[in-house]
Amino acid sequence: MTSTASSMDLRQGQAPHDQRPSWQQRLRRFGYAPATDAPAGDVRDRLVPPYTEPSPRLWRALGVPPLLAERLTRWSGWGGPLLVTLLAGVLRFWNLGSPRAVIFDETYYAKDAWALVHRGFEVSWDQYGKNANDMVLQQHGQLALPTDPAYVVHPPVGKYVIGVGELVFGFDPFGWRFMTALLGTLSVLLVCRIGRRMFRSTFLGCLAGTLMAVDGLHFVMSRTSLLDGVLMFFVVAAFGCLVVDRDRARERLAAALPAGPDGRVRPDGRVADAFRFGWRPWRWGAGVMLGLAVGTKWSGLYVLAAFCVMTVLWDIGTRKVAGARHPYLAVLKYDTGAAFVATVPVALVVYVASWTGWILSPTDGTGGYYRNWAATDGKGGTWSFLPDWLRSLWHYEHEVYKFHVNLDQPHTYQSNPWSWIVLGRPVSYFYESPSPGSDGCPVDAGEKCAREVLAIGTPLLWWAACFAIGYVLWRWAFRRDWRAGAVACGIAAGWAPWFFYQERTIFLFYAVVFLPFLCLAVAMMIGAIVGPPRSSDTRRVIGATAAGVLVLLIAWNFIYFWPLYTGQAIPIDSWRSRMWLDTWV
Repeated sequence: MTSTASSMDLRQGQAPHDQRPSWQQRLRRFGYAPATDAPAGDVRDRLVPPYTEPSPRLWRALGVPPLLAERLTRWSGWGGPLLVTLLAGVLRFWNLGSPRAVIFDETYYAKDAWALVHRGFEVSWDQYGKNANDMVLQQHGQLALPTDPAYVVHPPVGKYVIGVGELVFGFDPFGWRFMTALLGTLSVLLVCRIGRRMFRSTFLGCLAGTLMAVDGLHFVMSRTSLLDGVLMFFVVAAFGCLVVDRDRARERLAAALPAGPDGRVRPDGRVADAFRFGWRPWRWGAGVMLGLAVGTKWSGLYVLAAFCVMTVLWDIGTRKVAGARHPYLAVLKYDTGAAFVATVPVALVVYVASWTGWILSPTDGTGGYYRNWAATDGKGGTWSFLPDWLRSLWHYEHEVYKFHVNLDQPHTYQSNPWSWIVLGRPVSYFYESPSPGSDGCPVDAGEKCAREVLAIGTPLLWWAACFAIGYVLWRWAFRRDWRAGAVACGIAAGWAPWFFYQERTIFLFYAVVFLPFLCLAVAMMIGAIVGPPRSSDTRRVIGATAAGVLVLLIAWNFIYFWPLYTGQAIPIDSWRSRMWLDTWV
């Protein structure tokens, strides 16, 4: 009895972390940071952390007067991201119409986009035979638009986006690449601002955007009229809306918590359990963006599901920090229903609305493909009480689903998703072998040159991202860092679903959808390399030097592969020197 009492006394005298279960004690050796029940300081700083600012020592070392330093700090929140975006825009719009050719899948989407913005549905170009692309390039949009509908397997949003550029600038390479270049440039701005808001650091936000600006895959996809770059933009925009919504919700809850006699705000279970966040327009904006993503490619459905779960978990975390005694019950009662309505039904309405052109097309056989199905082959049946357009659309979608799940036709450039992160098998969009003295090939080249547009990421950036993924997973699992969890969610939503379709014909360029999150992960890892502000000067100098070397190597790597991203003619030996892996040929 005495020994039991003694052991009880010993346990009561232990530090809180020593009283935790043994598995938590074991995890501490890997950096596990257990949640604390009584956070010190003002809880507002945990709900809405302040933005970091450059150290006064830095401004003094640079010789910047205090007043100018204050203005630069205030303007940098937008000035820095806009400068990075300007760099990205110059790179992407430079010589955008080159190669003057219909490259890779532009043969589908450029022509489908032209038909959509003129007819409201895709048409078949078979009447022009194998010379259709040449005729398009020669006649600058004066080619008569076919009338027969075409069976296509992707929703219309992305093609409408491409078509806007064609309407404004013409039915030529510059026209059908304009909008993807614009959205690619704007996505860099979004990543800068998202990174700044998540990391509370303008430097890290601009770094993430800069990394994406000099990534080869993002660069090539921004200069090619394919759907995946458009999908990437809507995914990043939806993620940004949810990040802003998270901040706004936490600001409202922080304002509702009562302050103590000392002016500090502490957790309050009563308020946190019963608080209603009210109107959340940014979450509805995310629903619209997710609907546009699904309306571009069906793979946006996985992102929709992942982001819905993520935002609910954020609400749980918000109420926990504010002191909620029953955070899961409170979220289930007040937040889950609103989160569902603002995302899933909104996305569904946007998706159906994107088919308006097809829905309004004639039903006499001259409209969109399958538009007259309900009035012909689909007569009668259990669902005949539904409108014909809805039943015809459902049949179309069902046929598209069957196509996708059975797509296993071999392709030269198909790849397994396991290999994407190391750039195992890039996709060649365009290749020519000009002779010396023609098409930019130097006269003294000796033999034929190579002129290629290769959809491949900047290798050093992607290989660094392999380590960054491990870092964010560690931060999420052992340090309970929501930022790392959010980045990991974005990567998983764009990458993980393809592992269920490894037998399908899939390609590396699908990875552009989760590329922004890879850049955020690398920026987060580089921030850790630089070190926290409280580190010693020696630690910061060593960290900043290592981080700077890594960033400069990535930038050099992008410049080195520039000819392969832009289709410039280079001697064949120079081309071979850039084929670092056998699988790149």
